[in-house]
Amino acid sequence: MLDRVTSMQVFVRVAALGSFSAAARALNLSQTMVTKHVAALEDRLGVKLLHRSTRKLVLTEGGRNYLTACERILAEIEEAEASASLDRIEPRGTLRLNVPLTFGFRHIAPALPEFTRIHPAVSFDLGLADRFVDLIEEGWDLAIRIGRLKDSSLVARRIAPCRTVVCAAPSYLKEHGTPEKLDDLARHNCLGYTLPSAIGANRWTFGQDGEITVPVQGNLRANNGDALLAAAVAGQGLIYQPTFIVGDCLRDGRLVRVLDTYPTYQPGIHAVLPSGRQAPAKVRAFTAFLAERFGPEPDWDRGL
Repeated sequence: MLDRVTSMQVFVRVAALGSFSAAARALNLSQTMVTKHVAALEDRLGVKLLHRSTRKLVLTEGGRNYLTACERILAEIEEAEASASLDRIEPRGTLRLNVPLTFGFRHIAPALPEFTRIHPAVSFDLGLADRFVDLIEEGWDLAIRIGRLKDSSLVARRIAPCRTVVCAAPSYLKEHGTPEKLDDLARHNCLGYTLPSAIGANRWTFGQDGEITVPVQGNLRANNGDALLAAAVAGQGLIYQPTFIVGDCLRDGRLVRVLDTYPTYQPGIHAVLPSGRQAPAKVRAFTAFLAERFGPEPDWDRGL
């Protein structure tokens, strides 16, 4: 079966040049193939498009109507292809971005005004959620993920380090003492993060590769780091959280770092997108922007 769009292009060129042979030369096709394309359209439509004579070609009424439609459709195809090509070159359009709640609120949302000043043709649909999202099924262009990545169907770029610390309020340490070694955690109130993580509600891991696992327990479990932060600042217990959450409280003394002689889990912060396709310019530009903005020493680690 001949390609319908190609047949439409051939018909438009035949109508414009008034000749099968002239259209064949212009399209670098044989005259036989040009004739087949027009005949295929007529068979599909069930109408005659051209009156043929030895001297000239004349459009039928149906041919004139179809020619107008073909010219419109082909112009729309060209416009769509040009627009898609432009998306690969120039950052533009809506970028659907999914980000963990706390990191998105604290560090992604404040970055968007600067990016949109640089790239005013880009707008954002920002989703803040700590749950694991399916990028393809839910239609996200890009996601920010914190942790060790296992899904090989994703393309990932590391945009920032994610350093973690164990800390507590001075009031808690004054009342309950300061843990000096990992075994001491067994007698402390360890506030747990309930989402799947190496730093979970019932176990904390240490070492660069998480090779040391310590069981913990406490009287508060939460699926949000800011909730655990508030409880820790109020003196409820120890927390094991990223510095992008606890950094400000460490700097101003509301929290104190403990067990700092033990290497902590360093999961990394990544921008991820589905594999198997070229990323649009808006995605490439925003990923590069975040990597430059945060860098190897992001602001949230300043002074720690």
